[in-house]
Amino acid sequence: MDKQIATLGGGCFWCLEAVFEQVSGVEHVVSGYSGGHTDRPDYQTVCGGRTGHAEVVQLTFDPARCSYRELLEIFFAIHDPTTLNQQGNDIGTQYRSVIFYHGPEQKRIANELLAELVSQKIWPSPIVTEVLPAPRFFPAEDYHHQYFRNHPEQAYCQLVINPKLAKFRRTFQQRLKTDR
Repeated sequence: MDKQIATLGGGCFWCLEAVFEQVSGVEHVVSGYSGGHTDRPDYQTVCGGRTGHAEVVQLTFDPARCSYRELLEIFFAIHDPTTLNQQGNDIGTQYRSVIFYHGPEQKRIANELLAELVSQKIWPSPIVTEVLPAPRFFPAEDYHHQYFRNHPEQAYCQLVINPKLAKFRRTFQQRLKTDR
């Protein structure tokens, strides 16, 4: 089966990138921006809320090794899909929970999983995750790529990303890459 693309936004892209680069079957993770109305988004304007873009990661994955549904299960486990335009102290539309689907099969899978999660009432508040067709993706500036790996000592990495990684490793141990 050919490689596929997934584009997900669930708060700061540094957090999502740090987790998804450790998922077996995910071959490439790129932090970037998507879903806005400008052609040249950059970190400053996206953070200023002037572009409409969300911070996202775009994953290239092998569906024979990790299904799209498994990626979405991880996605929902590592962020709060009930906070509108916010993840923790990160506030603004750029931190919204969004699944940008690439084709009708991804849309179907995302909507089915969302319906299951709603019926399971895992969270005390309603899920606000958007499911939208994938618009153009813009890679973030170079200094954002592999941020956690390059700056593990940073306070944000220690206080925000490390707990997400620990939860991922505990919950999805069978999904970890073995070459790490």
